[in-house]
Amino acid sequence: MALIKSLLALLLGAFLLSAGTSHLGSNRTEFLAQVPTWLPLDPDFVVIASGLVEITLGALLIITALILKKYRGVIGLITAVFFILIFPGNINQYVNHLDAFGLDTDTKRFIRLLFQPPLVALALWCSDGLRLLKKLKQI
Repeated sequence: MALIKSLLALLLGAFLLSAGTSHLGSNRTEFLAQVPTWLPLDPDFVVIASGLVEITLGALLIITALILKKYRGVIGLITAVFFILIFPGNINQYVNHLDAFGLDTDTKRFIRLLFQPPLVALALWCSDGLRLLKKLKQI
């Protein structure tokens, strides 16, 4: 089971590295569609900042899957919180009927919303963030 968790943490880290890099380049305009309209920040800043956070979290997931394992739970917990914090962007895309990433119908945008909770769960499970959460709850 530990090997599966490590492999999934590596895959999630690679996914975040790829997504974060695309925030800064090829998909920058697409990501603008996900910045909530009510957010009082420059949308381009939000895209760049979230991309840098994704790159950092991706690298840390990989590092803690391979070495520095005692920090896996913390990084998984932070990654899960990040996925929760960016969820309003996906809601914004759905509510405002914004096309991006091939999500050109409300049905596709709604289905995209269903993928966020499993990402949160995956980040917590593969990193043992759930175990850390349980420990914190006991304090």
